[in-house]
Amino acid sequence: MGSFKGHVLPGTLFLLVGVWHIWSSVVRYVSNPKTFRVRVWSPVPGFDGRLKYLELYLIAIGAFIDMCIELLYSTHLKFFVNGVLNPSHMNDFEHSGMLLMFFIFGLVALLSEKTRFLPIPEGALCLVASTAFCAEYLLFYFHSTTHKGLEGYYHLLLVLLIGLCILSTVAGALLQTSFPVDLCSGIAITLQGLWFYQTAFTLYGSMMPDGCQLKDSLISCHSTDSEVRGELLANFQLFSLVLGVLVAVVGSYVFAASRYGHSDLRSLQD
Repeated sequence: MGSFKGHVLPGTLFLLVGVWHIWSSVVRYVSNPKTFRVRVWSPVPGFDGRLKYLELYLIAIGAFIDMCIELLYSTHLKFFVNGVLNPSHMNDFEHSGMLLMFFIFGLVALLSEKTRFLPIPEGALCLVASTAFCAEYLLFYFHSTTHKGLEGYYHLLLVLLIGLCILSTVAGALLQTSFPVDLCSGIAITLQGLWFYQTAFTLYGSMMPDGCQLKDSLISCHSTDSEVRGELLANFQLFSLVLGVLVAVVGSYVFAASRYGHSDLRSLQD
């Protein structure tokens, strides 16, 4: 069983990174299509380079803070009971493992970019990022907390979005000059962040479908029809988010092309 804050915090991190990835990908492409390369992270321009690695710091620090909350605060430091891992906090241990992978990715990318100790090419960094998404996928697919009913359906849709993140990130390592692949990666990460938010507001907030309720940390529906209506609502919510993101992507592309468009961009369109 999750919580509102437990979904909003990671959702915020994914949303910020995803939106920045989309915008950066679009700007880099329209600025010079012929030299475009896939990037698993994007530097922040300007500010005399002081914010260049902001995205990587956000990933590493955000994942570390969330990991500490899951591992230290949520467990109340009661890691073991009778010599074994505390079964009542397996959910927190699993989340900590997932967040550890994103922290490792952020740390590895920072070491690769800022030091000479770990010179990793961009394609390899894409594969490192994909392992973090794989860990997240496995966590939600083989969760110790059995998600059933309406809650299970929302998490099933989340797993599908995570799978899209894996595929687009791996494709970025293989097709390093593909703008659609890079853009798809940003869209998938953004949708994952938005779906975390949607899950939080629907299952743990004020948007609970009629006929369903949250009681004693369990989500239940009064009838099968109520559960089906809730699942249909989830489909509509996901469709709305996908449509909204696609409209935003097209709008950002039009704006970026008008402001930063390279002369080669028009020749490619012709």
